[in-house]
Amino acid sequence: MKRHFFRVPALVLFLCVGGLWAGEIVVASYNVKNYQGPSHTVGGKPAPEAAKPEEEIAAVLEVLREIAPDILGLVEMGDESALEDLQLRLRAAGLDYPHREWVRGADEERHLALLSRHPIIARNSKDDVSFEMNGVRMRVGRGILDVTVRLGEGYSLRLVGAHLKSRREIPEFDQATMRAKESRCLREHLNDILRTDPSERLLLFGDLNDTKNEYPIKELMGHPKDPFRLRELPLADCRGERWTHYWAAADTYARIDYLLVSRGLWPDINIQRSGISDSKSWNKASDHRAIFTTLTIPKS
Repeated sequence: MKRHFFRVPALVLFLCVGGLWAGEIVVASYNVKNYQGPSHTVGGKPAPEAAKPEEEIAAVLEVLREIAPDILGLVEMGDESALEDLQLRLRAAGLDYPHREWVRGADEERHLALLSRHPIIARNSKDDVSFEMNGVRMRVGRGILDVTVRLGEGYSLRLVGAHLKSRREIPEFDQATMRAKESRCLREHLNDILRTDPSERLLLFGDLNDTKNEYPIKELMGHPKDPFRLRELPLADCRGERWTHYWAAADTYARIDYLLVSRGLWPDINIQRSGISDSKSWNKASDHRAIFTTLTIPKS
């Protein structure tokens, strides 16, 4: 019998642990494949044909209902009205996220965003991050999402979201080199955070558009002896399969979506309650599968 990842009905599960109690917080990352709203524009002109079809949106909602995340990182979100559209649809489906972040970036169509049940207490996202490419000043296409969410008294989580350059070739520049440059910019941003506080509870989420043996992922994880090294969560579905993306043009499956965590956060990760969505609706919703992890947060 096919098994899906479902959360318990209660949003927070309380566990007695040595005189302390702990809450479970589920964090998910999902490339929702061009979630454009009906008012989406390209070059300032209306483009209603770009709106995500209703059947795909319904499938996205089904995937997210099954995971029921407390914090949801989004990739390939449209403009702010599209984010509001998804926020309202999720609320109607029983998933209320009153707090949100949206990043403009250089890409006018695809954006990083985040929805949260818990309050955002700091915003450090960057719309304009630049690098040099063959003597030309370029911008990181989707910018860098960076927020801090308060999950309880004395406990906060720093979330950094990324969507690196796609693997599709472009005539002007080498796509792999662009992705490598973007990953360096992102690593510098992470280093700045961890230099300030090496014990920061930090989670990097997103579509990094490369497999873990390639330079961008190695750069973001860091050297094993690096004090700012991030640890990759070994996510899998119920069959033990680890792919997160299906590329129809090449008929290939790959693992290109990640959750990477700092040393300060790793002790709170419940890897047994982490994984890749096995929803039967995954391919109706997107060409990516949602990924998630669970944090166990002690409180006095």
